[in-house]
Amino acid sequence: MVVGVVAGVAVVAALVVIGLFKMMWRVAEPNEALVISGSAHRTEGLEEGMGFRIVTGRGTLVLPGVQVVRKLSLDLNETELQVDCVTHQGIPLRVRGVVIFKVGDDFVSIANAARRFLDQQKLMSERVHNVFAGHLRSIVGGLTVEDMIRDREKLTGQTRAACGTEMEKLGLIVDSLQIHEIEDPTGYIKNLAMPHAAAVQRDARIAQAEANRLATEAEQQSFARMAEATRDSEILQAGYQAERDKAAAAARQAGPLAEAAARQEVVVQETRVAELEAHRREQQLQADVRKPADAMAYEKRTLAEAERDARISAAQAKAKETELAAAAEATRVKTAAGAEAEATKTRGAATAAATRATGEAEAAAAQAKGLAEAEAARAKGLAEAEAIKARAAALAENQEAVVAQQLAENWPEIVRAGASAFGNVDNMVLLNGADGMSELFAKALTMGGTGLGLARQLLASMNPNGQGAPESSLNGVVPAPPARKVPVEEK
Repeated sequence: MVVGVVAGVAVVAALVVIGLFKMMWRVAEPNEALVISGSAHRTEGLEEGMGFRIVTGRGTLVLPGVQVVRKLSLDLNETELQVDCVTHQGIPLRVRGVVIFKVGDDFVSIANAARRFLDQQKLMSERVHNVFAGHLRSIVGGLTVEDMIRDREKLTGQTRAACGTEMEKLGLIVDSLQIHEIEDPTGYIKNLAMPHAAAVQRDARIAQAEANRLATEAEQQSFARMAEATRDSEILQAGYQAERDKAAAAARQAGPLAEAAARQEVVVQETRVAELEAHRREQQLQADVRKPADAMAYEKRTLAEAERDARISAAQAKAKETELAAAAEATRVKTAAGAEAEATKTRGAATAAATRATGEAEAAAAQAKGLAEAEAARAKGLAEAEAIKARAAALAENQEAVVAQQLAENWPEIVRAGASAFGNVDNMVLLNGADGMSELFAKALTMGGTGLGLARQLLASMNPNGQGAPESSLNGVVPAPPARKVPVEEK
């Protein structure tokens, strides 16, 4: 029983010892340093009595509650440089670069970094940037732009050398310093490079032009040789093709020539047969068509001539008959006109009868004249001449009948001219009613009769020997006497 208890106590004691050992034992990683403070320790390479101990790459015992363990990173750090500088020539520039640094591996550097950055390790990059920016401005101020462009390593070396002492005090070392770019906002560097760039561009253009010229000459020579070879080849091909075409044409024509010769013989025989056939048909047409047609044409021509002579004779007879009928009709019209003149003295019904008789006479005369002209127009040649001669003889024998005929034909115009005096009268007052109206119309007709008498007297005075008046005077219309204005009584 006691042994068991002792064993249990021993196990518990061992576990407690192990737990306490784990709590007290600290191991430093390869990229870190343990800074142990809380008791006086002596570290190799350090001053005595610093009050803290540095452990790297191994483990150590730490007394909890007595000592404090903190870690300092030994990793690489990086800071970007963007520094505005002014060169020795007074030209503003902006230098861009990068600084890669870390805490030194020796205890002195670790101790210096621990004193300065143990609680401010995140501000390490900013502090380094400020250090390098100040020294970079100082170094660029002593250099020219040409020196910086042509020997950038000189700028880098001077910057690292100037910052080395301060970085050592901070416990830092610079692994790399690179100047990436030198920006020139004023364009000085660009202008500095322009003459060289222009010279290089000029040399390049000259070299390119020379190369193009040589290439063009070579191409032209090559094209000329190619064209010459092509020409020779085409000439030979054309000669061979001509010989082939000639042989082919001769072969193609051999068959058609033989066929044409045979066809020619056939055509000659067919032509002879056609000529004989045409001669036979011509003789047949002479017998069947031409002779009967000539006989029929002769018959029709003879009948037409006989019919023409008959029509001429009939036209002559008709013209004579028409002239005689015209003379008789003229005599009748003259008599009717005289009766109408006497009848104008009557009233009422007598006026109407006279007017109707005048119209009938005019219609009959017009109808007779139309018939005479229509029949006379049908006659040809000699018949028309005979009709004219008969009309001239009738005029010479009976002038009064002709005048009466002309007056009868133009009687409506004569009466209309006599009545035109009343055309401008708006209102007319008749005192004796219907008798006054009849008397008015009688006076108008009397004017026409008076005109007829004047025409007769004029004819007698112009031809006292009874000779016929000129035909031109008979064809005209006898003018009516001037109209008398009827008195009008205003209402």
